[in-house]
Amino acid sequence: MAPVDTTFSEATQLWLQVPFLQFAPSTAIDALVEAATLSTYTREECIFLEGEPSAGLFLVASGVVKICRYSKEGREHILHFIQPGDTFNDVSVLDGGSNPATAIAHTDVTTWHVSREDLRAVVLRDPTLAWAMIENLARRARRLVSTVQDLAMRNVRGRLAKLLLEQAETVERGELPTPLTQEEIAHHLGTVREVIGRTLRSLAADGLISIQRQQIVIVDRKRLEEEVEI
Repeated sequence: MAPVDTTFSEATQLWLQVPFLQFAPSTAIDALVEAATLSTYTREECIFLEGEPSAGLFLVASGVVKICRYSKEGREHILHFIQPGDTFNDVSVLDGGSNPATAIAHTDVTTWHVSREDLRAVVLRDPTLAWAMIENLARRARRLVSTVQDLAMRNVRGRLAKLLLEQAETVERGELPTPLTQEEIAHHLGTVREVIGRTLRSLAADGLISIQRQQIVIVDRKRLEEEVEI
C-alpha cells in the first residue's frame, strides 16, 4: 500500500458522487476530504480482513473492490463488488465493531479512507450526514435481504439468470459490468465452478443465451426473466 497525492478539488468531486452524500452540506464534504487519506492497492491485495477492528470507511476512487467472507473450510463467498464512487465498510464504522467481511482489490484500486474517529467528529458537526448514512445502510440491508432470499428460494439456474440480467442492465445504462470468471460467479452465487459451467451450457442448449468467444450473450430475454421467477 502506498500513499498517493491528489488535488483537493478532485477529492471533493469524488465524494460528491457518493449517492447518499448528494444532499449533504458542503461543510460536511469539505470535512470528509480533509480527514481522508488516499491509498493504492494492487490486484488481489487485501485491504482489510473480516474480524479485525474496524478499518474505517472507504470510498473507491478507481478500480473494483471485492467484498467477501470465508467459511471455516476456506471457501470464499463473494457478497458484492464495490465500484468507483461508492463506499464500503459502513457497518463497522457506525457500530464500532469488527469488520463484517474481507475487502480485496479485485483490480488495481485507489481508495479514500476515513477513520471511525474522524467520521464521528464530522457527523457531530453536521448531523444531517448521520441521517444520510443511516438511509444508505438501510438500502444495503434491503439488498442483503434480497441476497438471502435468492439463496433460499432460487436454484442455481435462477440465480445465474438473475446475475446475467443484472449485468445486461448495467451495459444498457452505459456502464461496464465487473468481468467475472466462472469461479468468481460460483463464489458470488454460493456454488462451485463445475455447477456454473453445467448451468451455462444448459441455458445455451435451451436457447436462452449463447457463448461467443467466452462472452455470454442473452438470446431470449423473456425466457431468461421467467427463469428468475421460477
